[in-house]
Amino acid sequence: MIIKEQQINEQIRDKQVRLIGEDGEQLGIMSSKDAYAMAVEKQLDLVKISPNSTPPVCKIMDFGKYRYELAKKEKESKKKQKVMSVKEIRLRPAIDTHDLNTKANMAIKFLSGGDKVKISVRYRGRELGHKELGFEVMDDFLKIIAEYVSPPSKPKMEGNSLVLTVEPIKK
Repeated sequence: MIIKEQQINEQIRDKQVRLIGEDGEQLGIMSSKDAYAMAVEKQLDLVKISPNSTPPVCKIMDFGKYRYELAKKEKESKKKQKVMSVKEIRLRPAIDTHDLNTKANMAIKFLSGGDKVKISVRYRGRELGHKELGFEVMDDFLKIIAEYVSPPSKPKMEGNSLVLTVEPIKK
């Protein structure tokens, strides 16, 4: 139960409300003044939880405690969440073997950290006439990092670049 519209205690102006007790039991339909009096008697808050029903549904609860627990749950769920980012490795069709290995090691480091890696081979000028060189560089790169990635799809051309995004192997 997440309360979006917060009408509490004196803010509730409806003539009659369906009241739910702090334990979740239904206490019936009564005037909002009587419901508020019951909440004050128990030293709790009267909170409207379903304003669109007929009559509106109100619950007796400790609203401050409810908001604290909600914030605590939200904070806990953020701790468990894994943020995956996309890192980019840029290659050239005329890249040297040593440079290719260095960039592959960086890609392996990113993949080991749980990040996706976008591999792009950028063409300049006349290199666009020899696109097969870029595919060879991409194949060599994928052979080096093969044990760290799930099977990749085919690279595709985006403008003047050959692009492929790979994901780490799920454990």
